[in-house]
Amino acid sequence: MSNIDSIPFSTTLHVRDTCLCLHVQRAARALARRFDVAMKPIGLNNGQFSLMMSLNRPVPATMKSVCDLLAMDRTTLTAALKILERRGLVKSEADPKDRRGRLLTLTDNGMAMLTAALPIWTRVHGEIDLELGEGGADTIRRTLLPIR
Repeated sequence: MSNIDSIPFSTTLHVRDTCLCLHVQRAARALARRFDVAMKPIGLNNGQFSLMMSLNRPVPATMKSVCDLLAMDRTTLTAALKILERRGLVKSEADPKDRRGRLLTLTDNGMAMLTAALPIWTRVHGEIDLELGEGGADTIRRTLLPIR
């Protein structure tokens, strides 16, 4: 028998039922799966869609700006970009102002893929908005603004 104090199972249940982090993570996974299933026929997942949409800009994006927007670390972004680069959807070039930095752009194929994905995103997002009811999605967005 261990001398370490145990945590009562009732505490486990309390954390399960009240933990905001757990509930947000579970909701995020459920939303991600829903968009993944919807976009599977065109060969994208929700993370790739979000990343590619973040590159839809009038000027090339820096790694830092994309990391900040998507709340990703550089290593995770680099891994995600490699997949899209191999598929010919994204191009990464050295920043002429800072050779250590990278500038990211969608290729023509990437823009075509994003164009095909947008109606799917719009449809699924509309379905979710309806399910959440009037103002529900806006309330969630406001609530989930980054906590500082």
